[in-house]
Amino acid sequence: MGDDDAREGRGTRRKGASLAPAAARGLRRLRDRRRAARPGDTGRPAEPRPGDTGAAEGADGPYGAGRAGPEAPGGRPEQAERLRRRRLRTALGVLADRILLIAPRIPVRDLATLRRQFPGLGPEEIADRLVTGALKGSATVGAGVGGAAMLPVPPAMPAELAAEITGVAAVELKLIAELHEVYGQRPPGNLHQRTTAYLRAWTSERRIDVARPATVDAALGGQLRRELRQRLLKRTLRNLPNLAPFLIGAAVGAAMNRRETARLADRVREDLRRSAVPWEKLPGDTRGGALPPADGRGGG
Repeated sequence: MGDDDAREGRGTRRKGASLAPAAARGLRRLRDRRRAARPGDTGRPAEPRPGDTGAAEGADGPYGAGRAGPEAPGGRPEQAERLRRRRLRTALGVLADRILLIAPRIPVRDLATLRRQFPGLGPEEIADRLVTGALKGSATVGAGVGGAAMLPVPPAMPAELAAEITGVAAVELKLIAELHEVYGQRPPGNLHQRTTAYLRAWTSERRIDVARPATVDAALGGQLRRELRQRLLKRTLRNLPNLAPFLIGAAVGAAMNRRETARLADRVREDLRRSAVPWEKLPGDTRGGALPPADGRGGG
């Protein structure tokens, strides 16, 4: 019995003695790494010890030979920044594709329908009605998304912001298309070509010059997609305060969207007035067939 206890005690002491050098080496490696990674440390780097795996770090720092630390050129901050930019471009591309997908489905009233819905009104009066409706629509979208963000849920914020931008874009695209109808500036081509031209007008905040086919053709190229991403980026940055909690974002979103839509409408209408075509000079199927000019105010 006593011999067994003695042998067990000697075995335990041998195990402890064998673990002590390994623990000491581990502590030394940890101390050397901390000293090498400490900013502003002017001490001499630790000398490599035989059998020490941490000696491979040497002058290359705690990240190993050939590996850049967080502060080195091409290190982790630069990689993180590139990753953030790539994710942002991807998100903007998805949002642009969404707008390109829904744009042809936005219901646009032609001039004949507008004149039937607003009888006795000229181009300026109908344009005022259209702008008033668009301002209410964009403000409603901003207030709705801001109200949904009353209690902030960070994972849902990108989806809420994308929904607001898409909704406001649909309202403004419809406004631009109908303003072109009112001022007799409908772009040539089929539905897809006209929709793409209206997207070009939305991104540039200018009218489509139907007298110059080059402007319409430019809207059909890859430049439209780049300009659309830039437009969405600006709108995203401006709409970030709309996600403020406790209904603050609802008020901010309604006011900001209303202001942006009004500014867009003013710029487009200013361009359209310069080249407005009187209703009397439009083809019969464009101006509504037998509908007479409204009180002789068919011009712009």
